[in-house]
Amino acid sequence: MSNIPVDLKYVKSHEWVRLEGDIATIGITDFAQSELGDVVYVDLPEVGRVLQAGEIFGSVESVKTVSDIYAPLTGEVVEVNASLGARSELINSDPYGEGYMLKLKLSDPAAISALLDPTDYQAIVG
Repeated sequence: MSNIPVDLKYVKSHEWVRLEGDIATIGITDFAQSELGDVVYVDLPEVGRVLQAGEIFGSVESVKTVSDIYAPLTGEVVEVNASLGARSELINSDPYGEGYMLKLKLSDPAAISALLDPTDYQAIVG
């Protein structure tokens, strides 16, 4: 069974969201990183870019494949995890901590209520 923290929200495309005020920290789930295998490169957007919910904002390249990453919510990128440039393996070792991808200033923080709770996400990944 994958590690699915109960304090986060999720989307079917395997991104997670931690909301603090109107800032959402976003990454990919433990399930997603385990399916990808060893991550070797991450492509992330620039700070200042406005993302729409559902929009592809980057990609994760592993030894097996390249996967798109989708914005779970709409907002402006206020921070990207610069340490992933040199240490993309953090996505594998700590997907919910040091392996986060970016932070978004949400245009509508209430939109998080439409995302999956941990129980619903567990049902998707089995």
